[in-house]
Amino acid sequence: MRGLIVLLCVAMLAGCQSAETGSSPELAAAPAAAAEPILPLQPVPAVAHRAYASIVVDGKTGKILEEDDATSPRYPASLTKMMTLYLVFEQLSSGRWTPQTALTVSAEAASRPPAKLGVRAGSTIPVDTAVRALAVRSANDVAVVIAENIAGSEDAFARRMTAKARALGMSRTSFVNASGLPDDRQYTTARDIAILGKALHDRFPQYFKYFSTREISYGGRTWKNTNKLLTKVDGVNGIKTGYIRDSGFNLCASVERDGKHIIAVVLGGKSGASRNAQMEKLIEEYLPQASGGSIFGF
Repeated sequence: MRGLIVLLCVAMLAGCQSAETGSSPELAAAPAAAAEPILPLQPVPAVAHRAYASIVVDGKTGKILEEDDATSPRYPASLTKMMTLYLVFEQLSSGRWTPQTALTVSAEAASRPPAKLGVRAGSTIPVDTAVRALAVRSANDVAVVIAENIAGSEDAFARRMTAKARALGMSRTSFVNASGLPDDRQYTTARDIAILGKALHDRFPQYFKYFSTREISYGGRTWKNTNKLLTKVDGVNGIKTGYIRDSGFNLCASVERDGKHIIAVVLGGKSGASRNAQMEKLIEEYLPQASGGSIFGF
């Protein structure tokens, strides 16, 4: 009997280790109704600077089609704003906000460094404009506006972001700000970003179109979307780019073509051009391998 108990314990431990190392052939995300846990403080892992990682996931089945160092910690940079927008979309879906809801701009938010929209302290900005500012301009000042209007402070909002990440199954992600500005305590993985990208696509189809917005005008200036593949690669319909010095050039892309759908992530590109080229290569190689038709098989 004692030997049987030991064998059972070993089997359970092996199962836990398999999940932790990401060896599952499918991208696992928690159900939409998963509770947001109270999170204990976690030790900050060693994050490789400007190191490459990638993953390609079948957008319909969650099957992983390709991965390269996809569970190693990386800095998300402005891919952080994907989670910021996830929480905005929850506000909109619940009816707590509408696209016309006016968000108040604090001096703290207005002081954030570029990239920014240039909102002024004491002014307001509609939710619709704020969402476009994040999706297109990747505006750090507007990210803080959103954080403060949802949670009262950016710190409190970041705790919500991390709790939501855990609820979605993003087990190796920690957020400490809403923008992705440099902070050693803020990290993620290519796999976790793919989970988030798929959740945004699947759970908020009515708002996902924001990620394909081509440009935004504000204060007499116009900016084009930082995701250049929107106009270059057939089927790309989002979602987000990111860059800080320690992350390199990041991109999460959604591609729908010929009845197939993939979510692809490239982290640690040496330049915007090389990152985009690698993403194009992954799209053309792995999109044909994705499942065709609808998820119901007809």
